Amino acid sequence: MSDGSLIITIVNKGWGEQAMRSAMKAGAEGGTIIMGRGVGIHEEKQNILGIPIEPEKEIVLSVTYPDKTQAILDSVINTCELDQPGSGIAFVIPVEKVVGVCHLNSPKPTESEVAGQG
Repeated sequence: MSDGSLIITIVNKGWGEQAMRSAMKAGAEGGTIIMGRGVGIHEEKQNILGIPIEPEKEIVLSVTYPDKTQAILDSVINTCELDQPGSGIAFVIPVEKVVGVCHLNSPKPTESEVAGQG
């Protein structure tokens, strides 16, 4: 596949599954969730018994077709409340080539195939 999109969503720990479910409801065909550590102006470091606790993040990566990108992004923004400060961030990176993902290397299904009539 050429001309794909990589949607990267970074949310607070515990929100990754919700972001992935929301993306898949909007048309994403899967993705990857990885753990990370956040640093930013809205990150509050907490201490437990004097030991600093770093803000944990979940990073959701999903490669998709460009025509599905906006719907997926909108769904994740709404579900994860990304319009609120400190709740996370999402951005899109163009992808030139993808290998090893069978659903992206295959032709897109027709409307009748999606509806189960093909």
